[in-house]
Amino acid sequence: MATKSSFSKDFLETIKDSLREQKAKLEKELAKFTKKSTHVADDYDTNFPEYGDKEDENAAEVAEYINSKPVEEGLEKTLRDVNKTLERIDKGAYGVCKYCGKPIEEKRLLARPTSSACVECKKAITQEL
Repeated sequence: MATKSSFSKDFLETIKDSLREQKAKLEKELAKFTKKSTHVADDYDTNFPEYGDKEDENAAEVAEYINSKPVEEGLEKTLRDVNKTLERIDKGAYGVCKYCGKPIEEKRLLARPTSSACVECKKAITQEL
């Protein structure tokens, strides 16, 4: 029983512009230490650094890789959320709670454009009632 998005064209354009800007920043940040996967969409692979063959250099390579991997995963997740949100806008389903089907408040969407749940459902899910 999901409803269609009922936001103004201007509001949706504001959100889209914000999301496109965020997407560009995420992709730029990921490009600093990863390469885009050729096998999976929206997936990146952390570059393994090459400092040399000495034991301390190998340890530094592993440490840098281990530290970069969670950053990559976090940026990828955020990028996937942004891309899914842009798809929802294009399909006319943006701003509709995926749990109850009610509209999400504009104020919430301006604060967190990738929100897919209304405040009430999000609170219920995270047990903040």
